[in-house]
Amino acid sequence: MQQNGLFTIHEFAIQCFITRDTLLHYDKLDLLKPAFRGENNYRYYSSSQLSTIKIIRILQNLGMSLEEIKTLKDKRTPEAFAQVLQEQLIELDKKIEQLSRARNLMFTLRKVIQSVENIDENTISIQFLPAEAIALGELNDFSRGKEVYDAERNFYINIRKKYPDLDLNYPVWATFSQETIKRKNYDKPERFYVYNPEGYDRRPAGLYAIGYTRGGYGQNSALFERLFEYIKENNFEICGNAYEEYPLDEFCVISETDYLMRLMIEVREKKNN
Repeated sequence: MQQNGLFTIHEFAIQCFITRDTLLHYDKLDLLKPAFRGENNYRYYSSSQLSTIKIIRILQNLGMSLEEIKTLKDKRTPEAFAQVLQEQLIELDKKIEQLSRARNLMFTLRKVIQSVENIDENTISIQFLPAEAIALGELNDFSRGKEVYDAERNFYINIRKKYPDLDLNYPVWATFSQETIKRKNYDKPERFYVYNPEGYDRRPAGLYAIGYTRGGYGQNSALFERLFEYIKENNFEICGNAYEEYPLDEFCVISETDYLMRLMIEVREKKNN
């Protein structure tokens, strides 16, 4: 501190977390002048200017140019500044919403990947799983020669109608009903879904027979058969849907043959007669 409690330009730059060159640039633009110039022409700044620099930096970080900030400064009125603040609050709320959705996506993807850390891919087990929020699509239409890619395209179209504001950047996975499983239509999922904290639907809580296999999308028939055998041998029966997921897919591994698929089938213990 020098010159009756003023900051040198170096001290002021440290307080503001900016560079000396930035302060010189602000001075050149007549955006923020030093509070005092010494006889040696050194620049000195007051503590009250710390608030001013914070406002300038915030507005700049929110997308306003220095020219726009200077115009506001030169023609400032309480009404004009309040209007700018209102506009920036609206934009800031939009960015917060975008960041919140991005965080939810990152959190969900990390959770899915971590769910298969240290698993034995060759082991089948019965586990209780809590309910999970999902966005569930409509029944898939495979009539008149329609294929899975047709159904997936329709999923995106229809889910947007059901959830107009839903973030659809989550991986899309498949669910099979008991009837579909009985018919062994393993390549024709009944519906598609995505895990999503904003989803209105739920993957039910309950017991699931869970198994894993490596391979590309849709290569699930052998794992279905292994699960059926395990369920029967352990005195369980299928009581709900099957859920096919890929915790490790093109985001995580290079080769499609190394994708890790998880198949989960709702089960319950058989009652002894």
